[in-house]
Amino acid sequence: MLELVDLVAGYRSRQGLLGRRRDVRAVAGVNLTVHAGQTVCLVGESGCGKSTVARTVLDLLTPLSGEVRFDGRALTTLTRPERKALRRQIQLVFQDPYASLNPTMTVHDLVSEAWRIHPGIVERDRWDSEVAALLERVGLNPGHASRYPHQFSGGQRQRISIARALSVRPRLIVCDEAVSALDVSIQAQILALLKRLQDELGVAYLFITHDLGVVRHFADRVAVMHLGTVVETGDTEQIYEHPAHPYTQALLSAAPSLDDWRGDDREEIVLRGDPPSPLDPPSGCRFHTRCWKARDRCRGDEPELVHRGTDHPVACHYPSEEIIVA
Repeated sequence: MLELVDLVAGYRSRQGLLGRRRDVRAVAGVNLTVHAGQTVCLVGESGCGKSTVARTVLDLLTPLSGEVRFDGRALTTLTRPERKALRRQIQLVFQDPYASLNPTMTVHDLVSEAWRIHPGIVERDRWDSEVAALLERVGLNPGHASRYPHQFSGGQRQRISIARALSVRPRLIVCDEAVSALDVSIQAQILALLKRLQDELGVAYLFITHDLGVVRHFADRVAVMHLGTVVETGDTEQIYEHPAHPYTQALLSAAPSLDDWRGDDREEIVLRGDPPSPLDPPSGCRFHTRCWKARDRCRGDEPELVHRGTDHPVACHYPSEEIIVA
């Protein structure tokens, strides 16, 4: 359904007050596929380009090169009416439930707003009943449709955001750090809700997060992103049980484990130094400045994302299949 082909995207940045403008390639050649009804998790630390991928998928940012294809068609080839129709197919759930809802609008108006923009989805005389049905579907009281966002908790606001996204009956929902601002117990409830909605409606998710621990039992596939590139991708079980890239191993090492209270003796990986700047990425492997396995080849030869004696693709010259998560 969704396919990213050698996607390069970014922004223009000015160095200093009077400095010259430079192109920042926040995404540097990403390939990714999301099938209908599938959940693909894009994971990586802050600044690695995850949200830039989301903006490009939503057609809010034009790629510098490469393509974003939906149902086999590149977004850049669509006409204006086709782009408007596409926005019904792809929706977004934002990170901050406190900032993503207009505080001057009632829940009813927030959920039904898209029906004014896209006439014909729901007939006007059925708006009240459809809003009530959507609120009930996401676990909210339909009688609260006349309330305002400030009258709800963070978890409830995110449920409103999900109901708003579902109002246009999308096929793909991009969840950009959709649970990172919530308490752990509320995170589990929202993930369970998203999974149930997927089972009922067949919607696909592109789930963006910095926390691998959040999506272990939620995602079908995982793509690990570092400094604008995907360094490892595979089925969720492959990534968790056989992490091959040192960066993936470091992320999993940092994720909380249910076995920590037992004194789990797994090795903790602590990365030294700060991530390189996307303005001036290192040559060769972009992770070599913080990698404890780096050799001379890593500094000059950028690895491709291919199978290297592993059961899934990895962009590392010296991958390891050591299992660090039980």
